[in-house]
Amino acid sequence: MKTRLLFLSILMIGFLESCNITVIENIEPEITLQERLQSFELWYVDINATSGSGEIPFLQKAFTVSFLNNRFYANNNLVNLGSNGNGFGLNVGNYSTFRNTLNINHVVDGSYSLEVYPINFDEIEIYDPLSDTSYRLIGYQRSEFDYDAVFYDNIEYFLQEYEVWNKISTSDFGDLNAFDAENYLRFFPDRINVFQSSQDKVGTDIDLLKWDFEGTYEVFDVAENPSVKILTLDYDLFDNETFELTILNNATIQLYHRASGTEYLFAGKYNIAYLKGSVVKKERKRFKVKRKIKTI
Repeated sequence: MKTRLLFLSILMIGFLESCNITVIENIEPEITLQERLQSFELWYVDINATSGSGEIPFLQKAFTVSFLNNRFYANNNLVNLGSNGNGFGLNVGNYSTFRNTLNINHVVDGSYSLEVYPINFDEIEIYDPLSDTSYRLIGYQRSEFDYDAVFYDNIEYFLQEYEVWNKISTSDFGDLNAFDAENYLRFFPDRINVFQSSQDKVGTDIDLLKWDFEGTYEVFDVAENPSVKILTLDYDLFDNETFELTILNNATIQLYHRASGTEYLFAGKYNIAYLKGSVVKKERKRFKVKRKIKTI
């Protein structure tokens, strides 16, 4: 009997020890909301994951936001993303936290009391109970952030960030075509998918440009190639101009005219700042984008 009791005691001790080990392994360290927000240098606003019919204005405008020592930063422009404010963007307000509540005082949009819920280690949901709207933010360190992907994912907004795009070169190869005569393009932030073009000679002052044509445009994704987009300029019902669009740098795009085989370079002039300090230069909001896919 004693032997049996001793054996049972040993089994019970082993069982309890194994249970204790299991419980310890499954305990995750608690972190405060402040620690979570500051655990990543940049939070990318995944606008396509937004839910609800309302909006949080400063998140609807931003590509990235940052939370640094109770100061709130935002990048509302793609041009110079990664260099403005050491990559954090502009200081657009301040914030405080309490439990899962995030209070933001924005210099333009005012004060908001928001709820924050972790989705996983690098994603959070920011919920506005007043408008019943949620935004999903994905965390990155600056050194790991894929700036190229952000540009291509938001290329419509990049085209809108210059007052005008002027042609700086035309390739020697390719067939003659009607687009050879087009020297200026512009894309409107407040008129979705509307462009204008001008045939005025290169070097004409922007204020003196005569915009010869106005039409609509569309951007398509390319199957299995995220670094190229298809841009279609709808000049009329029967004559669309289609290009393979590649971003060369912060201010230069390459348009390869598919019908003629001609390659054009366009440079952006007069960058539009959508938020400069506490003064809004121009309003622009981001919207969900669901592109069609084409193959090359």
